[in-house]
Amino acid sequence: MTDRPFSIRIRRSLLPLSAAALALVLNIGCAPASDVPPADMVIHNGKVVTVDDSVPEAQGIVINGDRIELVGSNAEVEAYIGPDTEVIDLDGALAIPGFIEGHGHFMGIGSNVLNLDLLDTTSWQGVADMVAAAVAEAESGELIEGRGWHQERMSDLDDSNTVRGFPTHDEISAVSRENPVILRHASGHATFGNAYAMELAGVTGNTDQPQGGEIIMGPDGEPIGVFVERASSILGRATANVENRMSDEDRAARTWREMELASQEVLRNGITSFQDAGSGWNTIEMFKRGVDADALQVRLWVMARNERFDAEWLQANLLIGYGNNMLTVRAIKMAIDGALGSRGAWLLEPYSDELTSSGHNTGNPAEIEATANLAIENGYQMCVHAIGDRANREVLDIFERVLEAHPEQAADARFRIEHSQHLHPDDVPRFGELGVIAAMQGVHCTSDAPWVKPRLGAERAEWGAYVWQDLMRSGAVVTNGTDAPVERVDPIASFYSTVTRKDASGEAFYPEQAMSREEALRSYTINNAFAAHEEDIKGSITPGKLADITILDQDIMMVPEEQIKDTNVLYTIVGGRVVYQR
Repeated sequence: MTDRPFSIRIRRSLLPLSAAALALVLNIGCAPASDVPPADMVIHNGKVVTVDDSVPEAQGIVINGDRIELVGSNAEVEAYIGPDTEVIDLDGALAIPGFIEGHGHFMGIGSNVLNLDLLDTTSWQGVADMVAAAVAEAESGELIEGRGWHQERMSDLDDSNTVRGFPTHDEISAVSRENPVILRHASGHATFGNAYAMELAGVTGNTDQPQGGEIIMGPDGEPIGVFVERASSILGRATANVENRMSDEDRAARTWREMELASQEVLRNGITSFQDAGSGWNTIEMFKRGVDADALQVRLWVMARNERFDAEWLQANLLIGYGNNMLTVRAIKMAIDGALGSRGAWLLEPYSDELTSSGHNTGNPAEIEATANLAIENGYQMCVHAIGDRANREVLDIFERVLEAHPEQAADARFRIEHSQHLHPDDVPRFGELGVIAAMQGVHCTSDAPWVKPRLGAERAEWGAYVWQDLMRSGAVVTNGTDAPVERVDPIASFYSTVTRKDASGEAFYPEQAMSREEALRSYTINNAFAAHEEDIKGSITPGKLADITILDQDIMMVPEEQIKDTNVLYTIVGGRVVYQR
């Protein structure tokens, strides 16, 4: 790239071409015949990476309606420019298939915009300061919520203010005596509550420990304010206590606003389709209303969660391509363990930095197996959250039994393990053998890298953590995403992590498992489309597919790897419509 300021010109052709000029254009290269009608949109004068092996690269794209009509040279596509054609002059920029977020929590993104964003905090005092500022603006009794803290990032935590590495509530309770404070861990698998929140939830030193989770207790036998895995639900009593004071209209308006903010945020990051890792039916019904009102402009593929699934429910609520392919519900989400950062991932052997624990089994394997049988019998995919090696083995065992029991459906079942982060080498080949999709997140590798070795030990980290190349060699499809709001909903950051495996310090985490740039782009486009049974309509820039395109100001396939992080999204196009412009 040059150092000159970058710009893209988008325009409509101002004047009809004269007959002589039109004849000249149509005689250039392999241009179409003169009776070709003008297109709705033409993108030209740049580099197009298609992720389509039949035409890997081109200079331009022709779009009619919501579909791609032609991919070709400048001469070929420019012949379709008419007086009303919307023209995007790439001016040398890069057009790629629209990013498909392979695993994220859509409503959580919108919630994060409204609440305290703690992802960048590096001290517990900094978290306390943010809470104090929010309390100063809040009414007495108003709930203060946030997400993104991680004890491993806090420079001021030591033995004086932690228990087993987790922060105590004292500093935050001191600045929020009249407001309940609930702060979710970055992973989403632990929650902090201040003294007032614990009081509203009825938590004391005598509260029973829940199955599949833990209330962290201090040396005095009292709760320190941290609730791990399924224990987090206990703080829901405090949330309910506050929300019961809101009207139904206020709650509905807040939820709708979260949906709008999430849509805007993902489109700003070049994402044209988003695979939502678990929403209940009330939320899905709101998504339908959002599509109808054009308030939801990103395509959603949703895993249904927290419903009483049976054959009747599944058949009644199967939803494919609602609103001109804006909303699909054909998957079920469950979880079997927690996260590594909170020591909730279920391991075959104890944690190297806490030998008394092997993590948590957070989901009933028998229930997961029964639901997987229901899913395959009713045309749904089964998606199970599994991070630890024990969790992944248990899910692979379940999937193997279910697939063997349904040989006709097994070949195209496309069951998924969400995260697939830490595997035993014996289980890696099973992904390819069973056709199980490893739905992974490149940015987790580099975000977690500083504490993976302490948690697992060097040996387990090397042969089992984020083994993308090993999985691909097994024949498995590996997908990509961010798990937002666990991480920023930023495909560029995750793409960079996927091809470099470098953490914030610049150290590469077992770089032999890194993907090539071509593999990384496929993991964010066509692989995610395949993982949703949507490869026929999206995931590549191919004639006949949906015109979902992302335009970047740098060629992420060619620039030096450290420049990848500086890439900006210039345009996000969904169905031939510009829905974001930088």
